[in-house]
Amino acid sequence: MPAKSKAQQKAAGAALAAKRGQTPKSRLKGASKDMADSMSEKQLEEFASTKRRGKPERTSH
Repeated sequence: MPAKSKAQQKAAGAALAAKRGQTPKSRLKGASKDMADSMSEKQLEEFASTKRRGKPERTSH
């Protein structure tokens, strides 16, 4: 499932880095912290690899 906004894609990238041990989990906050806890590495890769072109910065719920 692709990310729907640039912010979501960035949060997934941060969560993926923490899950891989490249960044300490303690540095995560907000959506990226929730994503790291609730999503698999494969799911995070799909979100993080989404192309940013044409995506809004943020989406409304």
